[in-house]
Amino acid sequence: MHVPDGFIDAPVSVAAGVAATAAVAVSLRGARRELDERTAPLAGLVAAFIFAVQMLNFPVAAGTSGHLLGGALAAILVGPYTGVLCVSVVLLMQGILFADGGLTALGVNVLNMAVVTVLVSYAVFRGLLKLLPAGRRPVTVAAFAGALLSVPGAACMFTLLYALGGTTDVPIGKVFTAMAGVHVLIGIGEALITAATVGAVIAVRPDLVHGARSLATPLKLRVGGELVDAPAAAPVPAAARSTRKLWATGLVTALVLAGFVSFYASTSPDGLEKVAADKGIDAKAQQHAAAGSPLADYSVKDVGDARLSGGLAGVIGVGATVAVGSGIFWAVRRRRAQDLTAAATSPASAG
Repeated sequence: MHVPDGFIDAPVSVAAGVAATAAVAVSLRGARRELDERTAPLAGLVAAFIFAVQMLNFPVAAGTSGHLLGGALAAILVGPYTGVLCVSVVLLMQGILFADGGLTALGVNVLNMAVVTVLVSYAVFRGLLKLLPAGRRPVTVAAFAGALLSVPGAACMFTLLYALGGTTDVPIGKVFTAMAGVHVLIGIGEALITAATVGAVIAVRPDLVHGARSLATPLKLRVGGELVDAPAAAPVPAAARSTRKLWATGLVTALVLAGFVSFYASTSPDGLEKVAADKGIDAKAQQHAAAGSPLADYSVKDVGDARLSGGLAGVIGVGATVAVGSGIFWAVRRRRAQDLTAAATSPASAG
């Protein structure tokens, strides 16, 4: 669903950019409450993993493919504010390095693929958790449902933006029907990937899943016919709480997916590309400003072997995304630590 330059006119693109900037600013502030010394490095890993999985287009219908958007996965793993930032970092890397998604349409893409997907998926996820019994399986079920609905939600946002500023004269009803139909199918793939990933992380480190914190309920004991809280367990040593093993496993997985498995991804156009070609939305599409990038189209310039070229591009993309994302999240986490220190040493707290 990466919108190229030229699909949406300048005024609406600018307005979308302003809205996206505001959303990112709010997310930067909100992420301070979500990130700590353990989750900050994992947020960079989540961004890199989303980048890698987005290279794995899967077939959804005749001549059409889809790929993970990632908003639901990021929001559930590291929190909604941090989730918006994760997907935004991925979109920025894709636009600048790989000429994927227009630069003038970056605000449109952030709204569609980062903000809307996170808002829709996390609202559904939290709502279902209130209705379902506590446990790991309900968390996975809620993640599936949130991810499933997030993709057509993003498609609806694109349709709205096209209705406001589309550069071609295509009936909005046809655009909505085509976009919603194909992206419901893509949403099924999104839901499967999200549920599988969330379930896998919960199985090994539920304490690191933002959306699964409700699982850590205090143990109850029956004493004299009444339920009371069990004595607190002994603190877990810092070494046992280390995220290094999970981080290394996740990074290796992302590198393998982007550097090797991506070669076998579907080459069919994704949902938006297919709808745009079929309905004529792409009649005024513009060449990407970074079309001359040595990594454009997820291949390394002057490397003749297609498999090697694509694999190297994927590895570079994962490395760049984890580096930039980790840098941003560490800076946000450091700002949080500064805020906590300032609050602790303020005259009001001292009094």
